[in-house]
Amino acid sequence: MATLSFYIGVIGNLISVLMFLAPVYTFSRIVRNRSTEEFTSLPYVCTFLNSFLWTYYGIIKPGAYLVSTVNGFGVLAEIIYLSLFLTYATANKRTNTVIWIGILDVGFPIVAILVTWLALKGDVRINAIGFLGAGLNIIMYASPLAAMKTVVTTKSVEYMPFWLSFFLFLNGGVWLFYAWLQQDYFLGVPNGMGFLLGTVQLLLYLIYKKPTKKEEKNLSSGLRVEEGRQHEPLISSASTK
Repeated sequence: MATLSFYIGVIGNLISVLMFLAPVYTFSRIVRNRSTEEFTSLPYVCTFLNSFLWTYYGIIKPGAYLVSTVNGFGVLAEIIYLSLFLTYATANKRTNTVIWIGILDVGFPIVAILVTWLALKGDVRINAIGFLGAGLNIIMYASPLAAMKTVVTTKSVEYMPFWLSFFLFLNGGVWLFYAWLQQDYFLGVPNGMGFLLGTVQLLLYLIYKKPTKKEEKNLSSGLRVEEGRQHEPLISSASTK
């Protein structure tokens, strides 16, 4: 069981890296169009905070270096994404993003570190950071709810990045299985919610995904061919008369 848990944990780390890299396509579009369009910064703000606290948790907990390294990578990735978002966002979006960064990515971590470092010691400090990390995992997984609302309102999945949704789903599922093996409820609850929310997002893709231009062209061609076949007997009869 311990060996299986180790391998599942390694797989979870690899998927976490892919999850952190999932927004690359979205931001390549933002850079190419020089606009954030209808994309929202909240998922990246929340992911930064979550990654930062889990990095801190991995540093203060003995033997948790894998947690600190993968989440340290996540911190660097989110810094890049947020920098690009601020560069190409409208003034209103830029202001809102700066406010969220100030509250969640600067203020909250400073308070969390000071309180846990000055008021708590040993395992109590580690457990407190783990509890905060679990709560923030739930927030991170729930952060695409704004994008889900946009999908339902516009009936389009254009502004809900597929790969981010997919890897949130996959990441939640793998870490939920790992938590079950370890009987770790703090890890299991947020990742179970992540798996559930990821499933809902993928279902929204199935419901609201529109066919690509190529698919529309093929469908249109097929309809024209079928229409021609339906009218063919009428044309033949007219020419016989």
